[in-house]
Amino acid sequence: MKRIGFTFAALVAMSVASNIAAAKDRDLRCTLAFTSTEWSAVYASAVGTGTVTCKDGMSMPVSIEAKGIGLTAGKWKITSGKGTFTHVRKIDDVLGSYVAVSGDIGLRKAGTARVLTKGKVSLALAGKGEGFDIGVAISDFRIAKPSDQPK
Repeated sequence: MKRIGFTFAALVAMSVASNIAAAKDRDLRCTLAFTSTEWSAVYASAVGTGTVTCKDGMSMPVSIEAKGIGLTAGKWKITSGKGTFTHVRKIDDVLGSYVAVSGDIGLRKAGTARVLTKGKVSLALAGKGEGFDIGVAISDFRIAKPSDQPK
């Protein structure tokens, strides 16, 4: 009887360990489509909205807010922004504050490229729009459910 109990416990432990390993390796391959309005003059600020969509069919509307500082100047609107997340296990993993390093350049046709990180979750952003911008900044980039964004 003890042998059966030990075998059962060992099988349960192996199953749990296997499920934990599978969950760690899971990456939903989520993307972000967004629009944002931004301005900067040493201090940078951006607000926007978007939708996160994952390969498992889940989607979620989000709001975006960024505040930062750097050698920047400009005012622009990104109308076709896209982002790709990595290391996402569930859609809510995309929410929260990211550290962003950005490089922007453009006259009349603005563009942006950013690499963001939040723990294991990373986000690569790119976008096109209109306005003028130039510079490099470090900022706090926050993705939230629209009702959770600070006003």
